[in-house]
Amino acid sequence: MNDDLRRHYERYPYPRYPFLASVRPFDTYALNLDALHACFNGALPSSHARRILLAGCGSFSPYPTSVANPGVPITALDLSAANLRRARLHCLLHGRAGITFERGDILNPASASGEYGFIDSFGVIHHLADPLEGLRALERRLAPGGILRLMVYSRGARRGAESIRKALRLLGIGDVAGVKRLMGRAPAGSRFRQYVDASDEAAFDAGIADAFLHPRARTYRIDDFMALVGETGLTSLMFTHAGALLPLPEEVARLRTLERDGEETPNFILYLGRQPRGGCGLSSDARLMLNPALRKAVAPLRLAPVVIQPRLGRPNPCLGFAEKRFLRRFVSPVPVASLTPDERERARPFLDALFLVAFR
Repeated sequence: MNDDLRRHYERYPYPRYPFLASVRPFDTYALNLDALHACFNGALPSSHARRILLAGCGSFSPYPTSVANPGVPITALDLSAANLRRARLHCLLHGRAGITFERGDILNPASASGEYGFIDSFGVIHHLADPLEGLRALERRLAPGGILRLMVYSRGARRGAESIRKALRLLGIGDVAGVKRLMGRAPAGSRFRQYVDASDEAAFDAGIADAFLHPRARTYRIDDFMALVGETGLTSLMFTHAGALLPLPEEVARLRTLERDGEETPNFILYLGRQPRGGCGLSSDARLMLNPALRKAVAPLRLAPVVIQPRLGRPNPCLGFAEKRFLRRFVSPVPVASLTPDERERARPFLDALFLVAFR
């Protein structure tokens, strides 16, 4: 059935961002390998783990991931040659190098072999016939201490799209042209019209195909998702979808309440780890350094305040002149023991935001 997935993405490479679409380096902070590894292990990755795998990379993610991790080898794995061609060209146009583009299947052990310190699998396993098999295949590729970012569709977020998918099947509409004709005839105020008017996906063919015509799209309630993760040896670390609470059990409880009340939930984004050792925080034997992706954000010549796009599910502190000056102290690692108590407290929200990285 992965042949169906491959054919779908060969016809509709996804996502279809313009080739000139760019990202600000500091908006990629939550993809930085050093920051993620230190956050959950209290140490920077070993040379063995300084590799990144994009498992189901699509047509865009190699670019921002390479911006976040200059000099770190990246393997971009995808079933679709069309996705890989578009991703390669996007990187080429923006001067990104050090990326190996590989056509293959995450279920094939020969694809993207070896171990990785960070694996990003965003919106992939819910398209597999056996998501658990896919998740275990990713687990086997994680180095000890390695971090996996996983996004899956939630039942609440996909309620409207799944209703439309079902209606299209009943109507026998299986092509983008047919969906667009139906969109054009949909009455103002109808549920279908309201959904497509509010959806960025419905503005382009690949988005329509991905939202409504994908050959397989599984959705999860939170307990089902956590049960899936529980079938592996991975440790759940932190949810990072919009509005996520930092204590993981509290976020699971919040999502259960939303589901019980029939409220919309976000698609679930969860960081997991293989044998994570735990962060070291502001312990006296730790050192603090600036997240490498933020160096341009705090550069002395950048005078205007900087607002960094939130990637961890919660707002980020705004970086004005004083904040940037404080963070510049940590471009090179600084021992926590050398900081005053006030400076430690000042550093804490930046540590929580992943702007600063603590490691031993």
